[in-house]
Amino acid sequence: MTPADRPIFFIDWCLGKSVAKALREVGAQVEHHGNFFAQNTPDPEWLTVVGDRGWVVLTKDEAIGTNKLELGAIAHAEARVFILVSGNLNRQQMAALFVEVLPKLERFSQGNQAPFIAKIYRDGRVERWKNRTQLLKLLKGRELLDL
Repeated sequence: MTPADRPIFFIDWCLGKSVAKALREVGAQVEHHGNFFAQNTPDPEWLTVVGDRGWVVLTKDEAIGTNKLELGAIAHAEARVFILVSGNLNRQQMAALFVEVLPKLERFSQGNQAPFIAKIYRDGRVERWKNRTQLLKLLKGRELLDL
């Protein structure tokens, strides 16, 4: 994968700067939430901007995958979102896990049409949770069209 083909990963505030630093150290292109948004920026707002920019979201906020406004923002912006579901990891463990699964995240991002939400597990598995069809269904004939 050439540098131009590699996705830009957007690190949600909740993951901290250690994940961003670790991914940069292994050559990933990374942007951190704090460089663009206030900590309390509503998720639908930053998800829309990040999705529109084509960046890939990394977070541990599982509520993003269940909240209707956030799902609508993901669908509308055609965002690509990975959620770490092993929430009991410390910053160092999270950083190590993201470095370990980085090649999987890159392949998954290229091999799956946006929008999507996938889960990252402690054992290194990366599995689709909500696919394009499921997310775009939310926009059809629903109140989420005005997002």
